[in-house]
Amino acid sequence: MKASEIRALSVSEIEEKIAAAKLELQKMKLEHAISPLENPMKIRKTRKDIARLLTILAEKNNTDK
Repeated sequence: MKASEIRALSVSEIEEKIAAAKLELQKMKLEHAISPLENPMKIRKTRKDIARLLTILAEKNNTDK
């Protein structure tokens, strides 16, 4: 997900996406521990997406004040 796409979302939508991504990351890590994933780079991509979401959420919260 690109930063421009995230910035177009509302704060509540970003929070929902963060929760969903964290759940997906946890699931992928568990699956990878049991048997290797077909594409382990998905874990890295999901982590980076979460960081991007959190960064833009923090930006939005700081500009609202």
